[in-house]
Amino acid sequence: MEKSMKEKILFVCLGNICRSPAAEGVMRAMVERAGLEEQFELDSAGTYGGHAGDLPDSRMRSAAKARGYNLTHRARRFREDDYYDFDRIVVMDDRNYEDVSRLAPERKYLQKVYRFVEFCRHHPQWSYVPDPYYEGREGFELVLDLLEDGCKGLMEEVVQSGKN
Repeated sequence: MEKSMKEKILFVCLGNICRSPAAEGVMRAMVERAGLEEQFELDSAGTYGGHAGDLPDSRMRSAAKARGYNLTHRARRFREDDYYDFDRIVVMDDRNYEDVSRLAPERKYLQKVYRFVEFCRHHPQWSYVPDPYYEGREGFELVLDLLEDGCKGLMEEVVQSGKN
């Protein structure tokens, strides 16, 4: 089977209505601005399926829109097949990491799982991307700050890795 030249990245949070669809939207915008659309395939999912089919949270869509990001992803649940379909599974926090890891078909697939903050260059104080769902506007702004930082770092890492 021929290996795709695209870097296939799946962002994962709990409900797939705040952090992960925003990460997908931010990354998609950065990739488009850099003219790298042919080199990336992006998606997002949640470890909890209760929001399946829903648009991202209206507060996240509003905060993202103010920064020029249009979030149109429909929520879906993370599934075991995602390990076969993606090169990187990028999770927002330790609970997501544990939930995703439990679904790995074999231990070797765990090398595909990354914590989002591993790609952040300007927010070393954060060990995870906090869930803004029960927060005010500032919570969504903080998440977008972290996502912009980490998506830039992730894009640079993929490009520098020479896959593309």
